[in-house]
Formats: sequence, structure tokens, C-alpha cells
Amino acid sequence: MNDSTPATDNGNDKKKFKGDKSSCSPSRVLHLRQIPSDVTEAEVISLGVPFGKVTNLLMLKGKSQAFLEMASEEAAVTMVNYYTPATPHLRSQPVYIQYSNHRELKTDNLPNQARAQAALQAVNAMQSGSLAVTSALAAEGGPLPGQGSVLRIIVENLFYPVTLEVLYQIFSKFGAVLKIITFTRNNQFQALLQYADPMHAYYAKMALDGQSVYTACCTLRIEFSKLTSLKVKYNNDKSRDFTRLDLPSGDGQPPLEPSIAAAFGTQNVIFPSYAGAAGFAPAMGFAQGAGLSIPAAPGTLTSLAVTTSAVSGQMTIPGVTDVPGNSVLLVSNLNPEAITPHGLFILFGVYGDVHRVKIMFKKKENALVQMADAMQAQLAISHLNGQRLYGRVLRATLSKHQTVQLPREGQDDQGLTKDYSNSPLHRFKKPGSKNFQNIFPPSATLHLSNIPSSVTVDDLKNLFASTGSTVKAFRFFQKDCKMAFIQLGSVEEALHALIELHNHDLGENHHLRVSFSKSTI
Repeated sequence: MNDSTPATDNGNDKKKFKGDKSSCSPSRVLHLRQIPSDVTEAEVISLGVPFGKVTNLLMLKGKSQAFLEMASEEAAVTMVNYYTPATPHLRSQPVYIQYSNHRELKTDNLPNQARAQAALQAVNAMQSGSLAVTSALAAEGGPLPGQGSVLRIIVENLFYPVTLEVLYQIFSKFGAVLKIITFTRNNQFQALLQYADPMHAYYAKMALDGQSVYTACCTLRIEFSKLTSLKVKYNNDKSRDFTRLDLPSGDGQPPLEPSIAAAFGTQNVIFPSYAGAAGFAPAMGFAQGAGLSIPAAPGTLTSLAVTTSAVSGQMTIPGVTDVPGNSVLLVSNLNPEAITPHGLFILFGVYGDVHRVKIMFKKKENALVQMADAMQAQLAISHLNGQRLYGRVLRATLSKHQTVQLPREGQDDQGLTKDYSNSPLHRFKKPGSKNFQNIFPPSATLHLSNIPSSVTVDDLKNLFASTGSTVKAFRFFQKDCKMAFIQLGSVEEALHALIELHNHDLGENHHLRVSFSKSTI
């Protein structure tokens, strides 16, 4: 067997592939077929990363083939054994892997290898930085007894929404993700995630614990769960069993779109890179283009490359076609007797700067809310969809409209459409504002600020009681009496009180600031 470049010999590999797979003896060089024409070097490399170090790559895009060289034959055998029953996918297309009849790749004198070598260097840089601890511990024996395949994930400093799809994209880099359940507990977004193999869970924990999904926010805290397996009843935006596409979506949950089910229903889907939020650098991403940006600040997993979509700040998750650029929400199941444009402006303004609100003239249970950008719209959906407001369960989703139209001059719409684009009450118009760090889900405990010294505990208790709230507890901050916590009877009461009393005039040129708190009294 010669060591000639596979580029001169790929036809032989192709013939062998069509025949008996066992005709090739194990080799650390693997032959990949049916590679999508637009796939990147880094995406091909990502197939091998969970199994060991990738030492070389040769792309034959004209033939839809590639050769991947692993550091050891053992790693290659593990990879082939894993992908034989569970075919990997690149860009939603199946990719077929077998041993090559070559023992190593010699690509030094080949043209157009710069991209492949750059991608290899980028992956190795990330592995040596983030996975060095993993390799050392793996050498000591890997997972301890009792450390199973289920991880518990807590996302701290949740400035932008971390969806089930984003978690799948990040964690699937380390192995086959079978099930995910997301929930909020103690005012923190959490998830349970089950791998097919405890080793994959171990590698993911070691590599991702303490990393940030976005630079300086959405930090992952990961530990092994005591559960050995997850039971998923519904496939929707809160839970997903990737091995069961036949599960119902559940009462009150939007059904899973067929395109999304197809995108996320196959094990080992390799996603295009998640570009991140507008104006916010994606700290944790996987390469899609040619530009390199390694390393970043400690504690973040940097994108290996920035795509065109990253520049525009749009998500590029396959199957979710209506996310990019859409900042208009459709809010439904409202109580028409109680809701006003101002009320929606104040409530949705907790999660972004609201520019316009329109309550439908003929169907006042529905409204359109235009946020400053698409990520703020997603943030509002993730926190407000399903909350009870004025006796009804509010529903929030992306609208098909790209903007909220103002009424024509002279047209009377009974004050149902309001433009708030220049409102002084926007919480996020100042870059670097502390408000960016204090975004929490609705809770029964509210954070109050800008309180003048003349206002007493009883004044504030009576003020909130006047909105129909039951005041359970109250506490001024010890070091700053301009701020306080107030705990009301329910989350719904807190929503009503926030709408009624945010910006309430307390006298002495002080207007009360109200927001949800992660703390309890």
C-alpha cells in the first residue's frame, strides 16, 4: 500500500465504499462521502473532534468527498463504530464514513490547503485551551462511578435567551444528544440534557462548565444529574426527545413545525454556527467561515470563525426561518377590558425597548408589539409567553409583520396604536447600563428603586395594596434606602403592579422604578 496523496486515488476508495465496508482494514485516515458542496473545513473536522485529535484534512469538494486523519487508529475505530449505526449529518445531509486505504495524509505540496490547515489550527487551539483539563482527567480514568449521561445545566446572567435549540447546537458537538428538558427554577433558566454515552456527558461538562454562550453573559454551570434517564412527554420549545418525533406538542404549547422537527430530529446533526445576538459577540460557536478569532478572554469559548450572518447579528439555525431580523411580536389572548397600549409598553419594556404597540381594532384580544431588535423580541417571548395577565394566559410569538404601521393622518383608531420610539422610559437605550445585567423572569418579588428618603415602608405597602396586590413582605436595602424588595401574593399580581406603578410619581421629582427580582425576601 502506498502513501500517495488520496487526491490521485479517491476512485479506488469510492469503489471500496460501494462494496464490502470491511474490505478496508482499520486506518487512522477516514474517507467521507456525500459531503455537501457548501460545507466548511471546520464542519468536517467537527465530526472527528468528540473522538480525539484531528491531525489532517483533505477536502475534495468537486467530488463531494473528504479525507480526515485522526491522531490514532483507536480514535478512528471509535469514530467509525459510533457513526456506522447513527449516520452523521452535515447541513441536514447524511455523510458516510469508512476507513481509507491510506495510512496517512500527505498534503504538504497540495494547493488550496491553507483553509484546511487554518481550521485545524483553530480547532486544536480551542481543544488545547478548553479541553486540556478534559484530556488530563480522561487519562486518569474519565467519569467517576455514578456520573451518568444526564447533565443539569444552569444558565447564569441570562441577558439573551438561550433556547433549547441553542443548547442542542452547543452540546451536540460532544456526542449524540438524546433528550433535553428546559425549565425555570428559583428564577434561573435550567435544563436537563441526556447524552447517549456517559463519556460524552463527561467531556461536555469538562469543556463547557463555566463557559459563556455570549461574551460576558449567559454563563453555563454544569453538573451531573442524579437522574439516569429523562422522560419527555412533549416535543415543543420547552422539551424535546430527539429519538421520538411522534410525541405530541402538549396542551397550550405551539406545535413543533415540521421543518424544525426535521432539523433537530436526527442524531448528530451538525449545525451551522450560531451567530449570536445583534451587537453581542458570540462567545461559544463553531466554525463556519474562514476568519479566525482565537483566543478570546478566559472563560469563553470563542467562535472559530465569524459568518456573514454574525455581522448582521442573526441566528442561523436551520428550520427556524422567521427569526432573523423580525422584531415584531404577536401578543394574543389578552383581556380587552384591562389591557392598554401603555400597559403592554411597560410590561414588554422590561425585556427590551418597545418602539410601537398596536391593539387590533376589530379583535382587541390581540396586539402587535414592536421591539428594538430581534433578540429583544426573543427575550420577551422567552419570559412572557405563558404568563397570566388580567386573568388570562398571555401568548407571545413572532409576528409575520416586520413593522407596526402607524394610523394614517386623520384616521381615528381610538388610541389603540402608540409610537414609543422616543420614550424616555426605555430601559436599554444607554450602552453599558446596569439594566442589561438585571433581566429576570417574572416573579412575585419586585425590585424597587429611585425611592425618595421621605417615603416610608407603609407608604409603599399602601401604594401596592391600592393596585389590588397582597403585600407579603417588604425590605429596604440596608446600604441604600433608595431601593427595596416587595413580595406580592403571586406572579400575576406582580405583573399588574409593575404595569400600574413603574414610573409612578413619588414626589420630590422621583419616579418609582419597578422590575422583577431574582431574590426572595
